[in-house]
Amino acid sequence: MTRVFGDPVDVWVSDGRPVRFVWRGRLYTVRRVLEHWVTTRDWWRERHPGGEAAGEREFWRIEATPDREIGVYELRYDVAADSWLLSRVWD
Repeated sequence: MTRVFGDPVDVWVSDGRPVRFVWRGRLYTVRRVLEHWVTTRDWWRERHPGGEAAGEREFWRIEATPDREIGVYELRYDVAADSWLLSRVWD
C-alpha cells in the first residue's frame, strides 16, 4: 500500500543521485536506488510566472532509513523550480 504526500524535503545529492534527505525533521539515509525516471511536464498546459515553460521532473524510488527499519520512498525533483518533494511512501 502506498501513501501519497507532497511534502517538501531537503535532499543531499552525490554524483547526481540522492544520498540523504530530511523529512518531517528526521534524517534519512538512502540505502539503494530502486528506480529512476524523468518525465516532461505538459508545457502547453502549465507556465511558470514570467511565461517560461515548465520543465522536467526526475523521480527516484529509493530504499532509505532514518534508523534500522528500511522503507521505500519516492522523491521528485522539479528541475524548473529546483525543488524536491517526497511524493510517495510504501508501507
